[in-house]
Amino acid sequence: MELLGSHREPLPGARPLGTPSPDEPVEVTLSVRRRSTPAEFQAALEAATGPARGRRFLSRGAFAAAHGAHPDDLARVRSFAAAHGLAVVGEHPGGRTVSLVGGLRSMEEAFGVRLQRWTHDQGSYRGRTGPIQLPPELSGIVLGVFGLDNRPQARPHFRRRIRATATDRSYPPTAVAAAYAFPPAASGAGEGIAVIELGGGYRSADLAAFFGGLGMPVPSIEAVPVDGAANAPTGDPNGPDAEVELDLEVAGSCAPGAQLTAYFAPNTDRGFLDAVVAAIHNPTRTASIVSISWGGPEPAWTPQATAAFESAFQDAAVLGVTVTAAAGDGGATDGGTAGTLEVDFPASSPYVVAAGGTRLLLSGTEIESEVVWNDLASGDGATGGGVSRLFPRPAYQAGVRVPLAPTGGSGRGVPDVAGDADPTTGYAVIVDGSPSVIGGTSAVAPLWAALFARLNQALGRPLGFANPLLYRPAAEATFHGIVSGSNGGYSAGPGWNPCTGWGSPDGTTLLAALRASLSLP
Repeated sequence: MELLGSHREPLPGARPLGTPSPDEPVEVTLSVRRRSTPAEFQAALEAATGPARGRRFLSRGAFAAAHGAHPDDLARVRSFAAAHGLAVVGEHPGGRTVSLVGGLRSMEEAFGVRLQRWTHDQGSYRGRTGPIQLPPELSGIVLGVFGLDNRPQARPHFRRRIRATATDRSYPPTAVAAAYAFPPAASGAGEGIAVIELGGGYRSADLAAFFGGLGMPVPSIEAVPVDGAANAPTGDPNGPDAEVELDLEVAGSCAPGAQLTAYFAPNTDRGFLDAVVAAIHNPTRTASIVSISWGGPEPAWTPQATAAFESAFQDAAVLGVTVTAAAGDGGATDGGTAGTLEVDFPASSPYVVAAGGTRLLLSGTEIESEVVWNDLASGDGATGGGVSRLFPRPAYQAGVRVPLAPTGGSGRGVPDVAGDADPTTGYAVIVDGSPSVIGGTSAVAPLWAALFARLNQALGRPLGFANPLLYRPAAEATFHGIVSGSNGGYSAGPGWNPCTGWGSPDGTTLLAALRASLSLP
């Protein structure tokens, strides 16, 4: 029986290299259904995302008991694995995932696929074509199978400044936070920020130098390995280390009281999903905010993958976890070569705060000007933004002017918010022992994660699914609206726009608006 949404095609331009060894070990993650009925979960979701003052979140234990995987479903997966010579190497009842390992031939027979080795311009991968097959006893129980195909799934959304000119500027992240009026009485103490990393790593010496240069102690940081990955710096400041250290240095300096946890996973759809599920459901290193600076154009994702991520983001909403994601650095086409208008996923998820980019000029900590980030003419990127092909327009966007989707229908508008992302006005950080200036919407996701940590602390409660709160008139009025510029397909303008959303924050006035909406003193 075909697993809906699992169809794969080779990467564009990929060439087959042959068949891998039949004994090659393959590890997969199976996503299984919730034990609750759709109506029961919808009730929990509405309780957590409804009117601000009445929101009710679940603990991770209560969530697993009510909405995790059913023991009978897990037992069926174990029986299936044993029948095909596969071993169960991990179960996550709360996150509804099961990890299996076995030889390549056994995996092919279990899931009705043929695996090949492919080469493309970024390297090689083990891939499949066509759909995955499931036996009748798992139909409706297993909703996704990830890891048979290990092609690279996402890219980091940072831009390192390479060519400096006399008009360029750079700022320590704390100066950007001050310009955006992050609440000064809050540090993010008591909050946990999880960052998702799909490659590279950080060096303790770099963090010590960066935070020491700001006169700040190094914050509490823990690295969590996922699917065999680890904190593994490459030594290349132009590679994924730049993403990792940018995330930690921005989030850690702008919310110095928060605990940071970096989840390191392979850059595959399986690794990405497992890291997100782990970050949301970790019962000991609990996160109130998850920051994601990786993604890819919506057409690059299988429907089973977007459905599994969307399910995880809905879990986050019920648990009171805010998720931020970079909107991409490829402008209105999201870097695609076909020239079609595309938005980046997971930023396009309606349950994610999508972060777009601006070019910010400061005088001290005062904003001189702020426009849409667009360096497409020089090849240095531009903020992502536009309208989703996959997700309909959510209720919280009913009152804003979202253009028609490329398909002609009504879609989710991206981004929701923005912040400084132009590498010519970028963030002064340290990567692999070298002072660097980095921009990209990768910087904006952890910047907003830090702001949410400070807002949570100041409010004395987690905001959780923040989007409906940000689209209320009182919150809308607190933003610095971006009315000038374009991202190559859409233009800025008054109110919400598909380049920068509502704009960049005034954190102190946003806090006041949220406090009033929550009826807090």
